Amino acid sequence: MDWAPVWISVRTAGISVIITFFLGILAAGMVVNMRNERGKMICDGIFTLPLVLPPTVMGFFLLYLFGVRRPLGRFFLEYFQIKVAFSWQATVLAAVAMSFPLMYRSARGAFEQVDPNLMAAARTLGMGEGKIFRKVLLANAMPGILGGGVLAFARGMGEFGATAMIAGNIAGKTRTLPMAVYSEVAAGNMEQAYGYVVVMVAVSFVVVLLMNGTVLWAGKWRRE
Repeated sequence: MDWAPVWISVRTAGISVIITFFLGILAAGMVVNMRNERGKMICDGIFTLPLVLPPTVMGFFLLYLFGVRRPLGRFFLEYFQIKVAFSWQATVLAAVAMSFPLMYRSARGAFEQVDPNLMAAARTLGMGEGKIFRKVLLANAMPGILGGGVLAFARGMGEFGATAMIAGNIAGKTRTLPMAVYSEVAAGNMEQAYGYVVVMVAVSFVVVLLMNGTVLWAGKWRRE
């Protein structure tokens, strides 16, 4: 079995989850602190949209923006000599776009479950808003945030549609595990496909264990 798709998927998911982790926390913190309900609904809709759009449609939008002849794609090519479309970086871009809503929704839900009285008490003690966010809100919401990170990593590992649109299926370069399964089945190489499927099932099982572990840890943490 060619292990290149495995390493490409792990590297893609690993880098994408780091980016998504911080972007999701920042977006969730911004939305939670918004006072304008209409603006909050609009921002929430925009941030959640990739979760309900078909992945191929999301990939179309990414290709429209980052194609060689498109605004962002031309900018990166001219100023940084980076061709985004149909490169390994495009697999990371697709994974970030599709996993971001999971991280955002998990972080927002975790933030909204934090007792507002804790933040009010911190303000009476003279703590600044930035310190309250780090020391109170973020610290108490961390179990839910970590759970969102696990989900985002799994989504990045399993991304197919958007990756096919913006990154393609280039062996040894952009062929991730889901793309490898599709390619092997299309070519009639069922034994190779079985091998990749076993790896994907094993990764998914580990993700479920991590999710359960996070829930148990969160329960113990809250009781203590």
